[in-house]
Amino acid sequence: MMRDTVILRVVVKLLLPAILIFALYVQFHGEYGPGGGFQAGVAAAAAIILYGMIFGIDEAQKVVPRRIVNTMIPLGVLIFAGTGVASMFLGENYLNYSPFASKPVNGQHVGILVVEAGVFITVASTMLAIFYVFGGRADEADQRADEAGKKGGEG
Repeated sequence: MMRDTVILRVVVKLLLPAILIFALYVQFHGEYGPGGGFQAGVAAAAAIILYGMIFGIDEAQKVVPRRIVNTMIPLGVLIFAGTGVASMFLGENYLNYSPFASKPVNGQHVGILVVEAGVFITVASTMLAIFYVFGGRADEADQRADEAGKKGGEG
């Protein structure tokens, strides 16, 4: 089984911080160049998914519990949509961030950062939710196969 490979465990533990730092770089660099919330969310989720593939889904769910993932999906959407609604309450069009600061250009920067944070949260948590659901089914199938193999070997 892959989880028993010591080399993979060590390499993954070394890679995880680098992947997460890269995700943060992509998140905060997205305003000025390629990248942003979607790409950063996928990279952050990929780090946890990699951890779950090597150490098991139960261990991944200890790092990022399913209840937190299920809370973060609508929270990210709320942050994104709420930013647009806030701009409407301030007298602008939906997702026009100009009134978020004293200078319109600064308001645009603030709005983009907040919206990208909402996208990051939604994408990362949705990817993890999908992984937890499908990965959990694979673990259940492995357990059933192991039990069937033990029963077949006894007779």
